[in-house]
Amino acid sequence: MRTRASVKADPTKGDKLVRRSGRLYVINKKDPNRKQRQKGPARKKAKKDLFSISV
Repeated sequence: MRTRASVKADPTKGDKLVRRSGRLYVINKKDPNRKQRQKGPARKKAKKDLFSISV
């Protein structure tokens, strides 16, 4: 899968634009090697709660 700043879909070659969890993807069932993903915001890290440790 290619990661790019901007993605473009070519419908004549079977590309489809799909938005999943805030990111833009190009999928192609005819030619899976044409997959692309647009660079998006980084995923949020889970916060560790240091004060909830039971003794």
